[in-house]
Amino acid sequence: MKINLQDLILNIKDIKVGQKILLSGDIYTARDSAHKRVIDILNKGEDLPIDLKNSAIYYCGPTPVKPGEIVGSCGPTTSSRMDVYTTRILKEGVKVLIGKGARSEYVVKSFKKNNAIYLVATGGVGALISKRVKKSELLVFEDLGPEAIYRFEVKDMPLIVAIDSFGNSIFNKICPTFINT
Repeated sequence: MKINLQDLILNIKDIKVGQKILLSGDIYTARDSAHKRVIDILNKGEDLPIDLKNSAIYYCGPTPVKPGEIVGSCGPTTSSRMDVYTTRILKEGVKVLIGKGARSEYVVKSFKKNNAIYLVATGGVGALISKRVKKSELLVFEDLGPEAIYRFEVKDMPLIVAIDSFGNSIFNKICPTFINT
């Protein structure tokens, strides 16, 4: 299903676990270091340098850009590393998180509580995904290098709904003994 980010967010209750999506729109990138910095800013009661409300975050750190390209390889990062930050990030209004791999049970519950979804990209497809990035802009935390926060404009980024806004998880279907441990 081809869908732009804003329509996905408006119709989030209609998005079901297991659906294949070709996502278009503006998404942020952020990995461990950027998440920690965002949480530190929030904990100090300061304003964030980006607006997280109704946004999407892609767990990736793009590699350096080669001449003539928009972005380097930008495959998904293992999402469970961000679990410690996810509940707070979703509370700030993020509606879509994108990465790879299973999430902890408390994070699955947080998707349901915050009416948000988790999409997965296939690991090892960083070069393919980079071709779906039409614009890339470094926004904040430049000192973090590839872990800085970028804004990507993506067109038809191939993803699968792994956790829907009802808390249904694809991982419970494919490997139930792995989850909830």
